[in-house]
Amino acid sequence: MNVVVIGGVAAGTKTAAKLMREDRGANVTIYTKSEDISYAGCGLPYYVGGSIGTREELIVNTPSSFTGLTGVKVRTGMEAVSVNADEKTVAFANGETVSYDKLVIATGAVPFVPNVPGRELPGVFTMRSPDDAIGLRDYVDKNGCRSAVVVGAGVIGLEIAENLMAKGLRVTVVDMASQVMPNLFDQEMAAYIRRKLQEKGMRIVTGAGIEEVLGQEKASGVRTNVGSFDGDLVVLAIGVRPATEFLADSGIERNRGTTVVDQYQRTNKEDIYAVGDCAQVYNRLTGKAQWSAMGSTANITGRALAKNLTGSQAAYGGCLGTGVVRLAEDLNAGRTGLTEAQAAEAGYDVITATCVTDDKAHYYPGASTFVTKLIADKTTHALLGIQVLGAGAVDKMVDIAVTGISAGMKLEDFDTLDFAYAPPFSTAIHPFVQACYILENKINGEYESFTPAEYAAGKAKGYQVIDVHPAPTIPGAKWVNLSAVDSSACETGSPVKGLEGIAKDAKLLLVCAKGKRGYFLQNRLKALGYTNTRALESGAFVNTVKVEFTGTLPPEEIKRVKGLGCLQDKRYPDVFNVRVITRNGKITSEEHRVIAEAAERFGSGEVTMTTRLTLEIQGVKYANIQPLFDFLSEHGLSTGGTGSLVRPVVSCKGTTCQYGLIDTFGLSERLHEKFYVGYHGVTLPHKFKIAVGGCPNNCVKPNLNDLGIVGQRVPMVDYSKCRGCKKCKVEASCPIHHAKVVDGKIQIDPNVCNNCGRCKDKCVFGALEYQDGYRVYIGGRWGKKIAHGEPLPRIFTSEEEVVDVVEKAILLFRDEGQTGERFADTVTRLGFDVVSEKLLEGKIDKKAILEKTVKGGATC
Repeated sequence: MNVVVIGGVAAGTKTAAKLMREDRGANVTIYTKSEDISYAGCGLPYYVGGSIGTREELIVNTPSSFTGLTGVKVRTGMEAVSVNADEKTVAFANGETVSYDKLVIATGAVPFVPNVPGRELPGVFTMRSPDDAIGLRDYVDKNGCRSAVVVGAGVIGLEIAENLMAKGLRVTVVDMASQVMPNLFDQEMAAYIRRKLQEKGMRIVTGAGIEEVLGQEKASGVRTNVGSFDGDLVVLAIGVRPATEFLADSGIERNRGTTVVDQYQRTNKEDIYAVGDCAQVYNRLTGKAQWSAMGSTANITGRALAKNLTGSQAAYGGCLGTGVVRLAEDLNAGRTGLTEAQAAEAGYDVITATCVTDDKAHYYPGASTFVTKLIADKTTHALLGIQVLGAGAVDKMVDIAVTGISAGMKLEDFDTLDFAYAPPFSTAIHPFVQACYILENKINGEYESFTPAEYAAGKAKGYQVIDVHPAPTIPGAKWVNLSAVDSSACETGSPVKGLEGIAKDAKLLLVCAKGKRGYFLQNRLKALGYTNTRALESGAFVNTVKVEFTGTLPPEEIKRVKGLGCLQDKRYPDVFNVRVITRNGKITSEEHRVIAEAAERFGSGEVTMTTRLTLEIQGVKYANIQPLFDFLSEHGLSTGGTGSLVRPVVSCKGTTCQYGLIDTFGLSERLHEKFYVGYHGVTLPHKFKIAVGGCPNNCVKPNLNDLGIVGQRVPMVDYSKCRGCKKCKVEASCPIHHAKVVDGKIQIDPNVCNNCGRCKDKCVFGALEYQDGYRVYIGGRWGKKIAHGEPLPRIFTSEEEVVDVVEKAILLFRDEGQTGERFADTVTRLGFDVVSEKLLEGKIDKKAILEKTVKGGATC
């Protein structure tokens, strides 16, 4: 049997290898367009981020090693251009034509590149082959890229975005859809993903269709229908399309590019088969045609085809759209089956439940949570789908669902299954079973709730929010002590037969941290005769719970919004000025327009600038704060700049100023991303301000900040070249009149020279050479108490050294600072020399310091 396989990645190599094992007498040859075969396509984003170190690690087999391992012949550099089903031949771009007894089409898919101007500029990448990943990582390193735009918020796009952020880049993700990961996750789960990624500093803009790649000689960003977004590189991760254009005249049936096959991978042409990303499969639940461009599907169907070609009957059972992805170090996402929207479209009587559970014993180190959404048929109780988010093994939850859906199991069928349990691995009742219990309770009426989607859609309007947290947590809500409600079973205390001042038929929304206490309270209230309660599924963990205030805002709410960058206007009880964060005072023209529109829509129409180079939208009514936040977030902007945290980094315009000695924009943006964004959840004893100055003119007053950085150009005299000129141009150019010719030689005291660099290129004989660098000041402050920072006793010569010492200073302040004291106070208390030695020579246990509990003392 002469078998020709076109395509040599997952499906092609799996089919060929298994076929040879089944029939050692077969003549199997792989023809592939690429020079590589059997590479780890799913690992490409992690090569970009550095988790996979070398190109060799991406290559599962070379052509020669694959031949030696399997006996399959491999021809690389062979692009198929046509198939003649009648003559049973395949023609290739190099002019060769080969014949076959059986033909396997496994050509996979190719990246979709939209037909927009600029798509061919240097700095524009797709992500499909090892060369794509290698080219992207090399481009980042060689060009010193600091920012990127990723077009596409699907799995590949978000994986690339995460890995570019791991390399220290500021990343903007744009997608024309209304949510991230469309068709994979329902909107409320996608909203949770988006919120978590934005908290980590990823900028996400949805509803933004690409219209152009910007740039002249290389990519510099993208223009979309909602505005332009800058980036030092652009990754097009919009999706892939089946690589089947060469079949156009073959008579082989295709559907939207995919090759149509039956459950045995047979096409409509005799002896021609198709597997992998180029082939259509079908959904196991609905039986409808589906495209599953997944490495798992490619390998499974490839193996099944090999058995079919050698006399077995191995029908492919269909796909479920199963997928799992790491989106951040502490956020994984997995799913299988139908989404809620897809299940409704398929005609099911859909019911869902979203819950938050522990992913292992809560007391075990490293324990975290799962956010799980189960989709089922209300009539039959059949499981239809699952979506899971969390830091742990979401794939385990998904795989249970895959098994259950494939076996046609109902929710109740999982209730008593003997799942594995030990504290490091799971909970005594498996998290999957807990989710089933909750949905079962909802179906039988024991649990009445609003889903996150229903709450976001306004279904809870008119309900009074009851706060069921262990302590009052939700501003404006009535707090209820759960243990005091109907406490007749307790050994102490009098029974409470109701909620004081609340009628038994009142509409009550019961909200706690994760949903469990809300359910417990509902159970008790029902027993007491309350008839109109709803628990909020997954509580405040997933939902953004808002209570409308009437009357005077309580002090705790004013304090809460202050922590979000909203400062009360002292003239009015419910008006705030909202700080919009900039990158060292620099924003794009599009961001200017967005802020102006926000000021018109939600504020007084006025925008002011703070001394820390943030913008303040004036006159925002309290009721408009959350709509303003939502509007700004949609356009990649955020508020803040208050609290006991690293504050927004400020800088002068040293990058463009004639006196600037360093790239102040670049350094301050790097510090902003690493410490304002990256450390945004790290509480300090007080605020910590950082300023970057381009030269000793000190326009931005670096030495009056907790930590200040000043560009330096240190002169070094080569006395063998100094002629002792009577009119020394170096002496004449010194702005502080320190450089002097003494005894026929120029004299510059390093203890007095401010290293401004004005004397550079003034000596025509080249008597002066220079070392560019950075001076770092610590312990400065201004305000009610003023302290001038002192410089560390060395000049730093690289950005890496500066970033390292900044991080050490922040960690030292968190570790040894006392609540309420500024870094200047810490330096004074410990002693400058002690602090200096710790920063320059000491070792700091970052992990231990970040795990400490620190109380902040900043009041603004």
